[in-house]
Amino acid sequence: MVLKKNILAGKNNKNLFFFIFLIYFFLINNLISKDNTEGNYTELKILDKISSKNILVKLKNNELITHKDLSIKSLKCKNSEFDDNPEITAYIQVKDLRDQNNDEVFVFNGWMFSSSPSITPFDHPVYDVWLINCY
Repeated sequence: MVLKKNILAGKNNKNLFFFIFLIYFFLINNLISKDNTEGNYTELKILDKISSKNILVKLKNNELITHKDLSIKSLKCKNSEFDDNPEITAYIQVKDLRDQNNDEVFVFNGWMFSSSPSITPFDHPVYDVWLINCY
């Protein structure tokens, strides 16, 4: 009886290992790479028009803070994917706590852009709010 080596089994093992390596590489790459554009914290600058003082406020997304007469909540913030001209956007809701009749109405409710705040202006007689950063 003559023993023959199965040379195809060795090629199949190499192909199997290569296939497993590719699947592992793509799965790990997708798990590790995360969206760097979305942040958990929003930085706002609030100007008091009467006293001409401004303050930097750091909000955690979906957390409500109170600054004097304003109730501010940042729902989402994003950095742009392009490095040439970075754009920071945030969805912000602001209520005026002095106006007790309009508890359900926001003074500002929408997207705010750091590079051009005049697109969706924050209109309040005492305060101005600007988006500074998202991280």
